[in-house]
Amino acid sequence: MTDGTNPPSHPQPEPAPGSGGYGFPPGPPAQGGYGYPTPAGGYGYPQAGQQPNPYQQDVGGYQPDAGSGYQQDVGAGYQQDAAGGYPQDAGAGYQQDPGAGQWSAAPAQPGFTRLAGPDLPGSSQPDWEAMADRSAAERRKKRLWMLGGGVTVLALLAGGGTFFLMGNDDDGQDAQPANSASASPEPEDAKGPAAYTATVAGDDTLLRDSYGSMGIRLGPDLKVGPLGKRFQVVGRGNGNSWAQSAEPVVDVTKSFTVTARAYNSAAKGSRIVMSQGDGESFSFELGVNEVNGKQAWIFRVQTGDKGAAATTRTVTAEGLNMVKTPTLLMATYDAEKKAIALYVDGKKAGETPVPPIWQAPGPLQLGRSKHHNIWTGPWQGALHNIKTYDMAFTAEQAAGYKEGKLDPSPKPTHAWLLT
Repeated sequence: MTDGTNPPSHPQPEPAPGSGGYGFPPGPPAQGGYGYPTPAGGYGYPQAGQQPNPYQQDVGGYQPDAGSGYQQDVGAGYQQDAAGGYPQDAGAGYQQDPGAGQWSAAPAQPGFTRLAGPDLPGSSQPDWEAMADRSAAERRKKRLWMLGGGVTVLALLAGGGTFFLMGNDDDGQDAQPANSASASPEPEDAKGPAAYTATVAGDDTLLRDSYGSMGIRLGPDLKVGPLGKRFQVVGRGNGNSWAQSAEPVVDVTKSFTVTARAYNSAAKGSRIVMSQGDGESFSFELGVNEVNGKQAWIFRVQTGDKGAAATTRTVTAEGLNMVKTPTLLMATYDAEKKAIALYVDGKKAGETPVPPIWQAPGPLQLGRSKHHNIWTGPWQGALHNIKTYDMAFTAEQAAGYKEGKLDPSPKPTHAWLLT
């Protein structure tokens, strides 16, 4: 026992001769001390004859070799986050090579950490320059897309144009459907002929004559609207739905033909496509009138200067679908035969003999006609492809015109709103 003053002594046995001492391997210690590697030239530096490792990290962090190419591109999207890591930018093109295996570090050694590099098996060196090029290309593409989108928006805001709603409006008009309108479109092909224009340059209220020099002035409520890539005029069916030329267009003392494509949206009443004369009465009129209580297409001429019913001659086309139906109308006067005829969609509706037509004073009218010194028949609907000829078409020519197979094709004296 002990009283605590002199604790017991447990002497250690002496180490065996040549064992190297307590806890150490026998023999002299390795160069640089126990537990540390022995690289020549200092820790973390290559031995003589060995290539330096460009991905080597010392105690202070990454120290890139100037020639290794491992330098961060400021625009590449590599930014350090709050945790000290380097998240990969989605646009940098930093993708793993399928043949390279998993990215992994070489076995850790004391004093430094070595990343998998080109001199280590099981890893592949990314093409840093190609990745930087791809990243720059992606950034340029995004900038171009943003710039193009901005220009498109500005162009739409600057050149919106005018839009016509070809549907039911306040007065019940229902014309042919369309999306947008412009009387002077851009040419479809810069190398081809200039695009067709419906109106005279600089004047959107004057219809351009494609075969003569007789423009037609539009009234307040007869507007130019689109028809595919061409144009039509649309009337609202009120007293302002008209247009007129400056002078007479048709010589009614000689043979003539007038034609137009019409879309009537009025279910009742008189609706005139065209007429001539602005005095007490018309010389001729073509359009819609009620016959036997129902609407019918009519071609009527006046043979007396008072506009009396007894001196008019009329050809009608009854029993047809009159409303919201695109229709080709053609009216002729044969001065030799002294007869008028009406054709609907290329088919002859009728013919009647007439004495000479009275030559009423005044210009060609669209969308109205003069009866006893009163304007009647305001047009409600759409009109286009309006032409006049100084000849009377035959039944064969009228059918050929409808099919677009009229050969040789007679030349119009005047034409507006061609399609």
